[in-house]
Amino acid sequence: MLVLFESPAGYGLFKCEDKVLEIEKDKIYGKYFEDSSKAAKKFKLEAFSAFSDTAEAVACATAAVEGSVGKKLAKFIKKNVSASDTLLIADKAQSEGLKEKVKMNIISNDLSLEIFRGIRHNMEDLMKDEVSSTDLKSMALGLSHSLSRYKLKFSPDKVDTMIVQAIGLLDELDKEINTYAMRVKEWYGWHMPELAKALPDNTHYAKLVLNVGLRTNIKNCDLNELFEQDNVDQSVIDNVKDLAEISMGTEISEMDIINIKSLAEQVRKYKYMPPSPPHNHLTPPPPPTPPTLPQVLSMSEYRAQLSTYLDNRMQAIAPNLTQMVGVLVGARLIAHSGSLINLAKMPASTVQILGAEKALFRALKTKHDTPKYGLIYHASLIGQAQPKNKGKIARVLAAKTSLATRVDALSDDPSSEIGLASRAKVEARLAQLEGTVQAGGNGVTAAQTPTYVAPVNGGGHNDSSDMVGIEAKKAKKEKKEKKRKSEGGEATEPEKKKKKEKKEKKEKKSKA
Repeated sequence: MLVLFESPAGYGLFKCEDKVLEIEKDKIYGKYFEDSSKAAKKFKLEAFSAFSDTAEAVACATAAVEGSVGKKLAKFIKKNVSASDTLLIADKAQSEGLKEKVKMNIISNDLSLEIFRGIRHNMEDLMKDEVSSTDLKSMALGLSHSLSRYKLKFSPDKVDTMIVQAIGLLDELDKEINTYAMRVKEWYGWHMPELAKALPDNTHYAKLVLNVGLRTNIKNCDLNELFEQDNVDQSVIDNVKDLAEISMGTEISEMDIINIKSLAEQVRKYKYMPPSPPHNHLTPPPPPTPPTLPQVLSMSEYRAQLSTYLDNRMQAIAPNLTQMVGVLVGARLIAHSGSLINLAKMPASTVQILGAEKALFRALKTKHDTPKYGLIYHASLIGQAQPKNKGKIARVLAAKTSLATRVDALSDDPSSEIGLASRAKVEARLAQLEGTVQAGGNGVTAAQTPTYVAPVNGGGHNDSSDMVGIEAKKAKKEKKEKKRKSEGGEATEPEKKKKKEKKEKKEKKSKA
């Protein structure tokens, strides 16, 4: 029996007794591999094929990770293993691929994994005749670095993890701000319930509560200066002052207002040391800010900063996807699928219902209609469509979005040209469905379609052909009339009597 062992230095075949298969997997390590001398007696290196360089080692290791069989391994097995031998392989996927290429008895189970683990533990002693321990360690280190570099393929402009984290944090910030703001409005509403309708914005509400406190202080406070940078209308400010005079809220103590201000502080202020603003090839880096000065930013301001950061990253990583569905919807699609490359691998039908998995499986289980859209429903193009056309536009938009995503994920230097062209086609299709303009299948409107012009040298119009057609129609009509008269003629006496009776019945009913 032979055991295939893959080392950083090359492929090795170890020969052992067949009775090894009769031992339980939990006992085999203690019986053969605890001591290197025992392992050397039972497992002897039969054949070895060294890797020529690191590139070949990386290729073979990558094939092993993917469960495929490389040319070097297949050639090594055919050369050193006969059809009558039994071969133990640790990887099940690789064993299945090897069975298709080589006809022999191949075993891959839990016992083969334990044997592989034992050989790896005593690798330096079992392979000392072929590779020294020092060379083996250096080869293992070089292979691990090369394999990691191959797997990562790191590119600063293709880090979609930043998008996944940013959109997640953006949603959490929205929930947190809304929770705190709702609690502030409910608490302060006992003192001035009219303020919630007068100032619906959460940031403006918290700002007023923090700077004013009791409603009696509003008339002495300069609200114009307070909301100078917030673009609040003068009519709203005057309305707040008037409502403070006639408010029907209850009186509260100073201790109550202190606790309300503490809660409002959570909405307005958020201690945060911002990193340097993101930049890419589209936006030049801004001048650096002094890092020694701690800054206290409001949650709302931090959310706006995070939104700008997300916009920049989406424009750099997925410009075509951003053109099709927008920044937020595109970021949510990437986050839901896990990465940009995963989204690019999905068909358009999956992109269309991405985010509506629960509704899809519920519909399949109950045998009802499946959903027409998921996260893509929030795209502006679908929002513009009438309810009856949303499903059709969602299907068209998903197809174009899938194409744009593949360009973003697989192109070396993606631009937004394909996204702009695809969006124009979807808009033309939307206009056609809405009835505002006729469009062809390629997005070209009827106004842009060139009219047909007859060739100058062609034959003229034959007027006699029109007369022949008119005469034929007249003859056909006369023939039908003759046939009808010959078959039925005028109405018979019984038919006239029935019509008269029906007419009399209708007249009686109308009189009654």
